[in-house]
Amino acid sequence: MSNLLVIHVDQIATPVGKTMKHGLAMDDIQITTDGAIYVEDGIIVNVGKTDEVLTQLRIKGISDFDEVIDAKGQAVVPGFVDSHTHFLYAGYRVEEFYARVSGSSYMEIMNNGGGIQATVDSTREATEEELKALGMSRLNEMIEQGVTTVEGKSGYGLDTETELRQLRVLQELNFSQPLDIAITYLGAHAVPLEFQNDAAGYLKLMIEEILPKIKKEKLAEFVDVFCDEGVFDYKQSQELLVAAKNLGFKVKMHADEIANLNGAELAANIQATSADHLIKISSEEITQLSEKKQTVATLLPCTAFCLQENFAPARELIDSDCAVALASDYNPGSSFTCSIPLIIALATFKMQMTMGEVLTALTLNGAAAVNAAEKKGSIEVGKDADFVFLKYPDYRYLMYNTGINVVKKVVKSGKLVFEK
Repeated sequence: MSNLLVIHVDQIATPVGKTMKHGLAMDDIQITTDGAIYVEDGIIVNVGKTDEVLTQLRIKGISDFDEVIDAKGQAVVPGFVDSHTHFLYAGYRVEEFYARVSGSSYMEIMNNGGGIQATVDSTREATEEELKALGMSRLNEMIEQGVTTVEGKSGYGLDTETELRQLRVLQELNFSQPLDIAITYLGAHAVPLEFQNDAAGYLKLMIEEILPKIKKEKLAEFVDVFCDEGVFDYKQSQELLVAAKNLGFKVKMHADEIANLNGAELAANIQATSADHLIKISSEEITQLSEKKQTVATLLPCTAFCLQENFAPARELIDSDCAVALASDYNPGSSFTCSIPLIIALATFKMQMTMGEVLTALTLNGAAAVNAAEKKGSIEVGKDADFVFLKYPDYRYLMYNTGINVVKKVVKSGKLVFEK
C-alpha cells in the first residue's frame, strides 16, 4: 500500500458530489480551514480538519506515511478537468491567426484553404512517434496548469488511416504519462477535400467503416460532431450520433458556435454528454438543456476571445438551472492555448461567473462532461486523489492574481507529479 498525508492546508476548497451541479448550486463550495487529506493507493480516504484527521489515523494505528506534505499558507483545490481539447495534431497556423486578428472571418479562412484542412494536411504526414512527442509536450504544459484529466479529440485526419492513428496515439499517451485522457472520435470535424461535394458519402464512410473499427479496437469512448454552418447540418449530425449511440458510444457535440442550427436542441434530445461552444445558443435551447438535465453545457471562452466573438451566455445558462463546464478548446486554429488562468479571467470578468461557479465548472462539471464525475472533480472520500496546491491561502487568488498561474504542486492519483 502506498499512502500520502497532506496537513495544515490553509483552505481546502471543493464542490461536493458525484454528478454535475446545476444552476446556482454550482456556487456551493465546501471550505475546510487547517485541512488535511489522507490518501491510500491513489484514493482519498479521509478529508477534514487536520487535528480530526490525525486523531482518526491514530485510532486506526496508521503512523507510517510514504510522503507528508505540510501545506501551510496554501489552498488546495481539485485537479482541473479540461473537458474539450484538440491537442493532438501536427502543423501550426500562425499566418491564419494573424489574418483573423486583422479581420478575416473563420469561414473566409476556411473557404480559402485554411482552417481545419491545413492542419489535416500536416497531421496526415506525421508519424505516430511524431504525434506522440507533440502530444506529450502539450500534456506537460497542461500539468503545469493544474490539469489532471483532459479530453482529447481526433479530427485532424478525416480519413480512416489518420483518424485511427490519432486515436491509437491518444491511447498510448493515456498509459505513458500521469494525466487521464478521455478519448473522443471527431472524424466529423469537417468534410475533407476528397469528399468536398459529397458530405453524404463521408458520413457513410464514418458510419459504415470507421466507427465499427474504433469500436472493435476500443479506441474511443465518445463520438463528436461539428454541427454548424459550412460543416454538418442538424440532420447529418443526428444521423451520425444515432449511429454512434447504437454502437454503444457516448456522444458530444460542437453546437451553435458560428451559427445557430439548433445543435443544442439536438444535444438535449439525444442526451449528449455535453454540448460545447454554444456562442449562438437560443433561449429556447437553454430551456431545453435545463429541462432535460442530462447534458453539460461546455463553454470555451478562449475560443470566443481569439475569434473576437461574443462570449457564450454563461449567466443565462446558470440562472436557468443548466450545468456549465469550462474548457480550453486547445487547438492550432481558433484557441492555441491551454491556459487555465486565461479561462478563469474571461469567465469571471467577461461572462459574469462567480469564482465558486468557475471552480465547479473546471472540476466537477468538467468531470461530468467526460463521464467521470463519480471518481473525479472534487476532494471527497472515495474519489481519485487528484488535487492542486496553490501558492496562496485562498482559492479566490485564482481570479485575483489575474492571468497568472498560481499552481505550486500537482498530485495525480496520490502521487506528486509537478512541483514549482
